[in-house]
Amino acid sequence: MSAPAPILYSFRRCPYAMRARLALSASGVPVRVREVVLRDKPAELIAASPKGTVPVLVLAEGGVIGESLDVMRWALAQNDPEHWLQADPAETAALIAQNDGPFKHALDRYKYPGRYAAEGADAGAHRAAGLDLLAGLSARLERQGGQLLGPAPSLADMAIFPFVRQFAATGPDFWAQAAPAPLQAWLDGHARSPRFRAVMAKLPRWQPGDTEPWLA
Repeated sequence: MSAPAPILYSFRRCPYAMRARLALSASGVPVRVREVVLRDKPAELIAASPKGTVPVLVLAEGGVIGESLDVMRWALAQNDPEHWLQADPAETAALIAQNDGPFKHALDRYKYPGRYAAEGADAGAHRAAGLDLLAGLSARLERQGGQLLGPAPSLADMAIFPFVRQFAATGPDFWAQAAPAPLQAWLDGHARSPRFRAVMAKLPRWQPGDTEPWLA
């Protein structure tokens, strides 16, 4: 009998789940995936992590990791063949904090202005604010040789890229016209990568009793 593997609760289109899947795939750690529907979450997900968000990684020995960055760091601590963790940790933390804080704030209100109508969200203003933050990333890409912290991808690139992808997809015409060329090239490179395409494979919704597919 094969040894038990960690189980990842995931939702294909969630950028937090995307970055967790990317790190798990890069690590080569065998993981089973339970694709869930967020509007109808399985009881097993809530039992593992009452907050009910994805990703959630249930370890073979019974521990639970319920935050995407913690999943990424756990995976890469097991195996980091592409050296994503070798970039400067302080710079990495600062870039991800900007993404998960101010940029995500602007992204949400650009993509879903109706949800934030009560606070007077202006989609155009938040689009401009997000693009301003992304211009700083683009300048960094030029200085660093193509990725955020050097010529090779690191934890920061892979943690941030899914959110930039969501921003670009919210207004493709605007993105094509307004986004700086280095940023467009960086996004396209990651979006077209074999790994990203593999972890974005469509999986059937998991139901109790189903066999979970392996993460690509």
